[in-house]
Amino acid sequence: MWSGINRRKFPRAGYPCRITVRRKDSPDAVSTQTENIGIGGICVLIAKDLGIFAPVEIDLDLQDSQPVVRCDGTIVWIVERKGQQDRNYDTGIEFTDLTRKDSDRISFIVKRILEKRHGE
Repeated sequence: MWSGINRRKFPRAGYPCRITVRRKDSPDAVSTQTENIGIGGICVLIAKDLGIFAPVEIDLDLQDSQPVVRCDGTIVWIVERKGQQDRNYDTGIEFTDLTRKDSDRISFIVKRILEKRHGE
């Protein structure tokens, strides 16, 4: 995962959940697993450069026995992972229309993970 400067307003936690991302101007979807998640957005590793500032549609399975989170987002950064045979891109996506209910679900998950980490 990319280890650049952390300038986020909201904390993120390492939490692998299934995600499907689709550029709004393309029928092609990319399914992968999240690297980390927070109420402001997510980081995913994908095999395709979707383009900086591209608007995307997101289906996110938080694996909490509740419905899949469906929202829009914007790709805010992309960093190619070096030293791998195949091209892969760490991709940061900011949520643009997350509902309050889904934001609360993500916040609960992040808080639980961070508390567990600090309690060790």
